[in-house]
Amino acid sequence: MNYQDINAKTIDRWVEEDWEWGRPIDRETYLRALRGDWDVLLTPTKPVPHEWLGELGGKSLLGLASGGGQQMPIFAALGARCTVLDYSDRQLESERLVAAREGYDIRIVKADMTKPLPFSDGEFDIIFHPVSNCYVREVEPIFAECFRVLKTGGRLLCGLDNGVNFMVGEDESRIVNKFPFDPTSDPDQLRLLEDTDCGVQFSHTLTDQIGGQLRAGFRLLDVYEDTNGEGYLHELNIPSFWATLSEKP
Repeated sequence: MNYQDINAKTIDRWVEEDWEWGRPIDRETYLRALRGDWDVLLTPTKPVPHEWLGELGGKSLLGLASGGGQQMPIFAALGARCTVLDYSDRQLESERLVAAREGYDIRIVKADMTKPLPFSDGEFDIIFHPVSNCYVREVEPIFAECFRVLKTGGRLLCGLDNGVNFMVGEDESRIVNKFPFDPTSDPDQLRLLEDTDCGVQFSHTLTDQIGGQLRAGFRLLDVYEDTNGEGYLHELNIPSFWATLSEKP
């Protein structure tokens, strides 16, 4: 079994265990979005600025590794034509359940984002990509594919782990791990993830993630930082995530 299959099965189990990022929004949240009262997250705690998304009516939007019935229902309520791609069956099932409950259309695609995306060149106006590439070893090919499937002037919104979480131990009080954190080449790191039921995850640097977007051809428009939302690093207000807004010129 390759690491992406391991991660898909792990996330399916987390959803069954009421994982925070696998709980679909309720009907009242959807109805509020219809009235213009909404927020979405790329990272654990800070809402995405609404101006990053702009007017969504009629826009073609891809939720990349964004299953779970949390963001796509909001975007559908705001008038976007939504497609969601994920590799977890349970996350995609949540999308189907919310869409059926609220009566909107959504294209649901099960696919591995480490492979070429199953979409045409220039198909989307917006890609919404919450924190998820920490489950992927090589991120630059993903940014290149995002650039390909976006229209000229299209926007890529990403939530990115900045690597701090991979430096520290479980109590987040000491630096214990070397970089890169790559369990496919370090058996000790793989055992650590197995012992803590974390799937197969990877650290990525600013060079990988910001540089990777720039090398793909994107223009970086804005960025903000966020914390884990809980734990020792959060108590010290140490950022562990970035959110980036980029545009295809």
